[in-house]
Amino acid sequence: MEITNRIETLKEEFNGFSSWEDRYAHIIKMGKELSDFPEEYRLEDNKVRGCQSQVWLFPELKEGKVLFYADSDASIVKGIISLLLKVYSNSTPDEILGVGTEWIDDIGLRQHLSMSRANGLSSMLKQISMYALAMQAKIKMGLS
Repeated sequence: MEITNRIETLKEEFNGFSSWEDRYAHIIKMGKELSDFPEEYRLEDNKVRGCQSQVWLFPELKEGKVLFYADSDASIVKGIISLLLKVYSNSTPDEILGVGTEWIDDIGLRQHLSMSRANGLSSMLKQISMYALAMQAKIKMGLS
């Protein structure tokens, strides 16, 4: 399962840092490396509800895999959504829905976020799952 390999790679990457300051710097760097978000997707309907910052998330189904595009107006949040996309984007809906979120706790992210950012993280994860469910239904209906 490719998604599991991505998670293991991220765990190793984060375990290589000696402090949370280094991990935060890495997350921010990941956000800066996030692909440009197409302006036509920057719509109210694509905003993730429950985030203190503005976060846009758009899915596309291509050859049975979900590709996610995302952006945020806050650098740490942009890094967090980038981290999520590294794991979930370019995966099948079944992989996305089957993997769980323990890996976030394994790298220590959730416990090092403020309450509002942790709530935003949960909202992003929920939205990714909702999109995966919708794409799974599309595939089953033969609409992909």
